[in-house]
Amino acid sequence: MATRQSVEEHIQQCETSILTAREQYEKASMQEHYNTEEYTQSMMELEEAYNDLAKLALSCNSQQRERLHRMRLQLQQLQNSMILR
Repeated sequence: MATRQSVEEHIQQCETSILTAREQYEKASMQEHYNTEEYTQSMMELEEAYNDLAKLALSCNSQQRERLHRMRLQLQQLQNSMILR
């Protein structure tokens, strides 16, 4: 069973990754292709956070799993936007 603290820590990590990725996405929209390294790093952070949540969800109760699922959907949506960029 996942602890509440571990779920909160992963959620916080995801939110940080989302903020960073959104900043990089906005910069990429303005600068075209000049920050490719940071952009790629942000995408990798999103992927890592997504995979961590998927692993954590295996040991969560239903309420925690639902919360992690919603966060994974946010991560996936941002990933898709960045890939299409």
